[in-house]
Amino acid sequence: MPLLDMPLDQLKTYQGRNPRPADLDDYWEAALQEMRATDPQVELVPSEFTTPFAECFDLYFTGVRGARIHAKYVRPTRTGGPHPAVLQFHGYTGNSGDWQDKLQYAALGFSVAAMDVRGQGGLSEDTGGVKGTTHHGHFIRGLDGEPDNLLFRHIFLDAAQLASIVMSFPEVDENRVGASGWSQGGALTMACAALEPRIRKAAPVYPFLSDYKRVWEMDLAKDAYAELRTYFRHFDPQHKREDEIFTKLGYIDIQHLAHRIRAELLIGVGLMDPICPPSTQFAAINKVTSPVQLEIYPDFGHEGLPGMQDKIYQFMKTL
Repeated sequence: MPLLDMPLDQLKTYQGRNPRPADLDDYWEAALQEMRATDPQVELVPSEFTTPFAECFDLYFTGVRGARIHAKYVRPTRTGGPHPAVLQFHGYTGNSGDWQDKLQYAALGFSVAAMDVRGQGGLSEDTGGVKGTTHHGHFIRGLDGEPDNLLFRHIFLDAAQLASIVMSFPEVDENRVGASGWSQGGALTMACAALEPRIRKAAPVYPFLSDYKRVWEMDLAKDAYAELRTYFRHFDPQHKREDEIFTKLGYIDIQHLAHRIRAELLIGVGLMDPICPPSTQFAAINKVTSPVQLEIYPDFGHEGLPGMQDKIYQFMKTL
């Protein structure tokens, strides 16, 4: 078969190129303390969208740095006590999507929460306040300030906070919660499972935000990773700060959070993916110590993977 990246046997042992900051564990423990100290001020607003077998709400909560975060929340009307829930995370620049695609889980008797990433296509706030460029992209946002101002730090915490809020609802069994998403949503699924260890099942598909230095070395800093090239061109044109920049990006590199995951994983990977190269995905996958079921698509890239949505549904159905 044609090769975009490494052969599969090498992918399965690849450990990544992007530096891991020495204080990474302390960094995320401090971040989680900030999240837990934030009063979420949860609000559920009934939606105009209705269905006979579920209630639909706009869910709002306060995340770190005071941002009001929005999610769609669906809960079934007929259940016999606490039931499972599934969290959904969307792709880069997108939003939480339509109500109807949450109903497949509500029909099973599950609650569903789908988050709008702050500053992207939905209703969540981006409170800003960072030094440096905000013109292109989100993973470079805050790169010129202290690491605890990186925007994706806050977004990862939003995902974990949403999980803890849903787990606190009386209708939800906190021990039967799953998470799923594609691309950026795959990265947030892994970050959520890493930062909220009660997540039982996680189904990321071709996760983004992993092994930035490998992306750079493959000359694939375009499309979703284009802001990396833009940043160097404008702010470090001779790459004098290259080591510093990649190390700082290491704080929001999901491969360095993967060892914290306790959930059972179902992961979809297209081996011809030029947007989130397979090696960057395997850099994270290979650091997971919990059970992993891989679904490999040799001829597919960053696109729909036939049958993958059905596999995810069957995987979550057993919660």
